[in-house]
Amino acid sequence: MATSTVEAFATHTAIASINLYRTHISPHKGFSCPHRLLHGDESCSDYVKGLLANQSLRAALQLAPQRFKACNAAAQTLKSQRAQGGCLIIPCCIPI
Repeated sequence: MATSTVEAFATHTAIASINLYRTHISPHKGFSCPHRLLHGDESCSDYVKGLLANQSLRAALQLAPQRFKACNAAAQTLKSQRAQGGCLIIPCCIPI
């Protein structure tokens, strides 16, 4: 029982942190999620928030780094595609 309470608290805290990021940081950072830009789907924060809402915390923690790697790869693809246009492409996560 204690494990599920701790997991529920950690999940709630992680979702609240994503919401704070999306409200207070993301609008001011000056760039969009490269994965969303390249593939036209949800941003990394939407993806991880969905994982937390629909999967176990453990599953979310295992799948999130894979998404961040894919975001970094998307940033590199966009960077090479837009190199001549002078656009700055920044991954929305620390390169993994």
